Amino acid sequence: MRLWFVFPVLMILSTLAARADLARIPALESVIQGQLDAFGQDDVATAFTYASPTIKAIFGTPDRFGQMVRSGYPMVWRPAEVRYLGLRREAGALWQRVMITDQQGALHLVDYEMIETPGGWQINGVMLKRDTAAGV
Repeated sequence: MRLWFVFPVLMILSTLAARADLARIPALESVIQGQLDAFGQDDVATAFTYASPTIKAIFGTPDRFGQMVRSGYPMVWRPAEVRYLGLRREAGALWQRVMITDQQGALHLVDYEMIETPGGWQINGVMLKRDTAAGV
């Protein structure tokens, strides 16, 4: 009789545990910051080196990659401020949440999917998040 209650509680707890924040990984943050710094200097060739093989295959060239970032993610092109928030593992992927303040003062929460390759950490995707607590 009590199993009907225990199972849902265990499911909720396992979901929360799967989304728990992990300890910071400074090398991972350095990769994201390196790409942001490269964008800030209009150096799309260097910014492209921080992308995973999957991202490189999708865009093919640094210029196409740079065009996508400028039009789709303008807040990362020249952020006014960058804060690294929680790191979490979700559905087998490692995600670094970053709060970016753009040049107009608007806040943006951005999740970076990170993968570890033989060459080190690389960015495998970026998702813009909507979070009412951050005012975005």
